[in-house]
This record gives sequence, structure tokens and C-alpha cells, in this order.
Amino acid sequence: MDVQLSDFATIGVLVVLEGLLSADNALVLAVMILGLPRVEQKKALRYGLVGAFAFRTLATALATHLIRVGWVKVLGGGYLIYLTFQHFLQGGSAEARSRPKPALPWMGLSALWGTVVKVELVNVAFSVDSILVAVAMSRKFWVVLTGGLLGIVAIRVVIGQLLTLVRRYPTIVDGAFVIIAWVGVKLLIEYLNAAGYVHFEIDRWLSLLTIVVIFTVAYVRARRKGPVDDADPVADEASVLLKGKS
Repeated sequence: MDVQLSDFATIGVLVVLEGLLSADNALVLAVMILGLPRVEQKKALRYGLVGAFAFRTLATALATHLIRVGWVKVLGGGYLIYLTFQHFLQGGSAEARSRPKPALPWMGLSALWGTVVKVELVNVAFSVDSILVAVAMSRKFWVVLTGGLLGIVAIRVVIGQLLTLVRRYPTIVDGAFVIIAWVGVKLLIEYLNAAGYVHFEIDRWLSLLTIVVIFTVAYVRARRKGPVDDADPVADEASVLLKGKS
């Protein structure tokens, strides 16, 4: 195997790029698994990590064909916009909206596995760009794969920190869903631009700056309201439901 010092520098750059390209990914995934009891949130992150590794390996091997699956962005963007509408249309105060709703079974799967599958599907939509950028930087399979996998590990650590922050300041969830809507619109515009339907695209740095501004405003607003008790409301609500059925 041809190994050069520059390969390790490229891997470092790829890890940083993965973090920048996936900043919005981390927030979206954190919100998606918030509806699981805390012990299952850890499982979802662990299983999601395994799935992300498997997909990244396969997608890197088939990178030359990846550009043809741009329609994945349409599905991912549409789903994220749907999540935002679902969040805000439920009504009530910001405090009521910020209370995570227990995840439900989906497509015959348990709540846990249904959430894991949704996370992986959204992850696919986010991964297309980062894999193509990585392949453009290096033609060495092991370099692209190593950089991508290390980047995924870093993002999963960020998701864990975001979950802790959202639990402590739950009203930040409204801002998170505004970001999710923005990301959904961005994915749709990227697809429409690639397909030739529109002739503009959202600059990546402008998108990242927008996310930072929205998140900062939401965080300041949540801090003014103050932290809450770090209990597990999803587990408590699920317990009440089970008792009601017994």
C-alpha cells in the first residue's frame, strides 16, 4: 500500500471537513433521537454509528455512482420540513413544544429501531456531499475511508453533547427545528440546482453562519428562561402510559 506523509495530512483535513459539512447533521440527529428514553438514546447512537460506518464504506467504494442519487436529497429535505411543520403545528407554549414526545413504533419496527432507521435515512442525505468532496481530495480509498470514519466518530461525540445541552435547556428545541427547516430547504435547493431547475445555490459558509446565528439566538433565549431539572421526561411519560394500561 502506497502510504505518504501527505496522506495523513489529507485525513486530518477530511475530518475537519466532515465536521463542517455535518454540523447541521449533528443537530438534526440529536433532535430525532430525543423522543427515546435516555438509555435508548445511547443505543440509537451506537447502532447509528455502526450503520453510518457500513454506509460510508459502501458509498466510498461506489463514489463514482453516488452523484446519481441526488434524489435522496429531495426525500431528506422533504422529511426535515415535514418534521418542522409537525413540531410547530402541534400548538401550545414553547415549553410545551420543547417537551420531547415519546418515539413511536414505525413500519412494524419498535420505537428504537424505527428511530435508528429514520436516522440512517437522513444520514444518507447528508453524506452525499461530504463523500464526493472527500473523493475529490484523494483517490486513495483508505485515505477517504479513514477520514470519513473518524469524522463520523467526531460527529457522534458532538451529538452526545447537544443532547445534554437540549435536556438542560429544552426551549432550545424551537430554534433547532428552525435550523432543521433551513437544512431541509437547502437540500431541496441543492437538488433543484443540480437538476437545472434553479440557477443558484446556497453558499456553504453562508449556510453554516445562518445555523450558528439561529442556534445562538435560541441558546440565549433558552438561557434567559433558565435550566430545568435533568430528568428523563420521555421515560416518565412512557412509565405513566404503561401503568395506565395495566
